[in-house]
Order: sequence, then structure tokens, then C-alpha cells
Amino acid sequence: MFQLLRTIQSKPQLVPRWVIFTIDLSLGLVALGLAFAIRFEFAPPAHELEAARRFIPAYILIRAFAMLVFRTYAGIIRFSGSRDARRVLLALSMGSVLFLGQNLAAASMDMTYPVPLSVVAIELLASAVFLIGFRVTVRSIYERFQSARPTPVVIFGAGEAGIITKQAVERPSPDPLKVVAFLDDDSGKQGKRIDGVPILPADRATQVLGDYNAKRLIVSIQRLDPVRKAQVIDAALDAGLRVMDVPPAQRWIQGELSAGQLRDTRIEDLLGRPVIELDASAIKRQVGGARILVTGGAGSIGSELVMQAIERGAAEVLAIDMAETPLHDLGLMGRTRLGSLASRLQTRIADVRDARSMQTLLADFKPDVIYHAAAYKHVPVMEVQPQAAWHTNVIGTANVINAAQQAGTGTFVLVSTDKAVNPSSVMGASKRMAELVVRSIGEGANMKCVITRFGNVLDSNGSVIPLFRKQIEAGGPVTLTHPEVTRYFMTIPEAVQLVMEAAATSEGDDIFVFDMGERVKIADLARRMIRLAGLVEDQDIDIDIVGLRTGEKLHEELMSGQENLLPTHHPKILRAGRADVDRDAIRNALAASQEAQEIGTWTDADARATFARHLPEYHPSEQEIDAT
Repeated sequence: MFQLLRTIQSKPQLVPRWVIFTIDLSLGLVALGLAFAIRFEFAPPAHELEAARRFIPAYILIRAFAMLVFRTYAGIIRFSGSRDARRVLLALSMGSVLFLGQNLAAASMDMTYPVPLSVVAIELLASAVFLIGFRVTVRSIYERFQSARPTPVVIFGAGEAGIITKQAVERPSPDPLKVVAFLDDDSGKQGKRIDGVPILPADRATQVLGDYNAKRLIVSIQRLDPVRKAQVIDAALDAGLRVMDVPPAQRWIQGELSAGQLRDTRIEDLLGRPVIELDASAIKRQVGGARILVTGGAGSIGSELVMQAIERGAAEVLAIDMAETPLHDLGLMGRTRLGSLASRLQTRIADVRDARSMQTLLADFKPDVIYHAAAYKHVPVMEVQPQAAWHTNVIGTANVINAAQQAGTGTFVLVSTDKAVNPSSVMGASKRMAELVVRSIGEGANMKCVITRFGNVLDSNGSVIPLFRKQIEAGGPVTLTHPEVTRYFMTIPEAVQLVMEAAATSEGDDIFVFDMGERVKIADLARRMIRLAGLVEDQDIDIDIVGLRTGEKLHEELMSGQENLLPTHHPKILRAGRADVDRDAIRNALAASQEAQEIGTWTDADARATFARHLPEYHPSEQEIDAT
């Protein structure tokens, strides 16, 4: 029986329209017989039976004509709805009217009625019940059959969270799920059963997922080692499964988990290293009650700095940016995320390249702490606009730090990048120069100056993750610059914690970097994202190699050869031992460029030459050298 239902479901063309038409006519004949039986109390006289026999051909012709007119056979029976019922009622009503017309015609000619009026009425009611009931029954059986074939699911983790997850996903829903197996690394649980479901070794994940024809894997363990989690998820993705996570218990609705709260695994879950946790108490001590200024406050890092500063107790936060719409969006996000605390947020359109504007703004606001995140960051864009990189990333930093000193700011934090280490691009060189500006102007003054340096930020504006996501949604291709390119990655919360931790724990004049684990191969990242979308690389989505862009490196670094790694209070935070800086030379370069800018003689060649003169580790590409 179930095999027949499966066949009908998978091949609905096996039930053509003429079959439905025949069934409807047959049900009508049954209704006619039932009408005669009811009318004559199930003992019709012989002459009535003879009249019924003579009436059957006319009945079939009239009913068939009405059904053809209203196309009662045209709908898909298992999806029948009110419109299909309406068509049936109209067809039956039309037929019954024609039957009455027959009777009236017979009466006008003093002939016997072909069928009693009471039989016409009973037949109409019975036919409506039978034909509409037939459709409702088929639909109910189909829906029951569908719910009897839920999607098979495997849960990783046979602990309490796994049991709760099983109970949640097996509740009735439009997308029914059925747990067919548990996976667990605990040998003490393996071989046992939970509610009849076997617990199997997790190291046999690939075999288990295939044997049980699973379609989804749900990871229920909250604090699973990231390396192990990546291994399990990779096995599921290789098997073509959709992978989902159970949210933290504090996010369950009214303390109860439901299947609708499960979320698809994100690419940041596959970094393969533990999320770095820092000392929130030190951050809170510095930020609590303080006045905070964030440059580039509407960007990915800047906006998170703004939110976390207010959440950790800042008295007031001023976010400045050149982008009006993102700045407006920041205000909207603040009202949503911060609630009543959003009153502590101010936003201003301001340009860090305008020294006078920065002095006025900081003199009025008098910040205790400045997080300087404003910068141009896209390597290929800056490669052809060295002046823009110089004016924003270098001069802008000098303007903010000079204004900070005049305003009596206690702590200045520069958000730098791994591209500043042995730079090969204009953008990287400009960020390295910004570090030297901080050391040349800020160090030794009555202000604590800190430089933070980290790799790529997952899902930040303009990063590779949103690019790949858009390309996958568009059907591809996904573009890679080189099959061997690697990058360090961290999440936005991690990056922001680094910046805030550096400001809170530094004694001043420090360069901090994260121990970010192993570099991530961008090609592997792309393949994982494709598989997380339920697709197969080189089959559903092509991967195209487009070549390294000017100024890009194959592998990024976090330390130069002139910097030594020194430990700090946290095993994942390292401090760079700094080489000497010719402060006078840096200050003279800043002054010379500003003078040249004022008289209009500063050129792209001057910017590149200045980078080369003050950054011996800067090795531009041949294209750049030719351009100068």
C-alpha cells in the first residue's frame, strides 16, 4: 500500500484526468442508487427500478456534460481546495437543473417523470458529499503519507542537549524530522539507545550518515572543541548533508527549544580554532563611565566597538564617519540592540583628513579613549590611488592623534592590519606608516598609545565572505585569486575584544597581535561555503582562478623580521618588540606632504616614494614600480 502511495506521489501522471472523470461519474451513479433507496425506504417498487434503469443513460450524459463544462477533473486531487469544491458544486447544480428540466418537459407532455423530484434532491446532496469527500480523503491520505515520511536526521551529541533536541525536532511540523541515529565521541555511550535510537561512534560519521540515508546533521553540543566540530561538519558536508546548530540555552524561547530555532551552520563555525575569550573585567573598568570616540564608527569594526562600549558601561560614545547612510543605520541598530542605552550614542559626519575639524570636535567632546578605525582598506582600490591612502590612513591618523593630545585624551588605540607587516601594497604601506605616526607623535606624550594588529575579519564589509556568499546566491562562479592563497581570520567580536583589551591592559606604547592559529586556505573556505549552501563545487557552482591582484600577497604575516614576539597576560595575545623609529624623519615627511598638498604638487609618485623611503620592508610589485 505504502509502495503504491510512493509511486503515485513520485509519478502523479499515473492518475490521468480521465481516471478522475470516471471516478466522479461512478460516485454519481452510487449517489443516484442511494437516493432511490432512501426515497423508497430501501424497498423501491419494480416500476421505479425500471424507471431508474431507463434514466441512467440520460443521467450519465447530463452529469458528464456538466463535469466537462466545469472541468471538475482538472485539479490535482491531492492538492484539492475550495476552488475545486466550488467547481464540483457548480457542475452538480447544473446537472440537477437539467434533471428538473427533463421532469418539467415530461409533465408538459403528460408523461411520467423520468425521476422523482425527491430523488433529484437526495442525489444532489449525496453526489456533493461523495465527490468532495473523495477529494478531501485523497488529500488527507497524501498529507498523512507525507508526515509518515519525515526527513531523517542524525544528532551529534547524545547528552542532555541531544535528548532535548530529539524531542524538539520530532514534534509535528510542516517540515517533519525523524532522528535516526546519534553520534558521540564517548565510548561509554556508544552501542546504547535513546528512545530506541542507536548511539554510534562519531569517528564513523561518514559511514553512519550514508547507512542511515540522513539528510541533516544537527550539532547539539554547545562547547564542542572547534577542531573536532570542523571535522564532524566536514564529514557531513562531504556526504551532502545540511548541517544545523542548536542555539545556546539562554536563547531558547521561554526556556524551551523548538525545531524552528535551529540555525544553519555558519562559516565562522569552521575556523577550526577556539574562539578567543578575553578579560571583560579589565575592559569594563576602563570603559565604564568613560567618554569614547570611535573614528570609522559606521564600519564593521567601528560599529561593533560602539555597541560594545555602550554595553560595557560607557557614559557617552561619539561615532564619526564620512558615510551618511551607514551612520544613520548605526543609529537605527543602536536603538534596536541597546534599547534605552541608545541615548548614550552620538553620531557625526566628520573627515579625519580635516585637521581643524578634528581639533574642534575632540576639544568639544573631550574623549577619554579613542578607537581609531577610520581607514581605506581595499588593496586594489588603493593601489591606483596612493594619494587617497596617504591622506586618509596616514595624515588622518596624525590629525586624530594630534587632536587627541590637545583634548587631553588618556588612551589612543590604532586599529591596524596584518597587511602592514612587510607590505607589498599601497594600502599595507599606508597602514604601516600610520603605525609609525602613532609611535612618532604619540609615544612619550601624556597619552597611552596602543596599536592592534590582526588579520581578516569574517563577514566584515567588503571581506571575502560576503563576496563569496553573493556569488553563490547568483549561481557562481566563485572567484579565487590563487589556489594557494591563505589568510588569518577572526570574527568581528574577537577583533573588537582585541582592540578593547589592548586599550584596557596596555601600559602604553605597545603593538598587540592575536595568536590566530593556522592560516586558512581561501580555496577551502570557498568550498566549505558552497557545501554549506547545499551545493557541490565544480558541479553546481564553478570556481574560477582569476590571479593575484597587484599588491596582494600569497600569505599574510603578523610580525616583521625586526619584531620579536613577547608574552603578555593572556596566552593568545602577543606583544611585538619594536624596532627604533626615526621620529623626526616621520614628522618631517608628514609636514612636507601637507605643504605639497596645500600648493597642489603632491602626486601619486610622491606618496609611493615616501613609502619606499621610510619603509625599507616595503616591496611593491613591478607594476607599481613601472607606474612611478
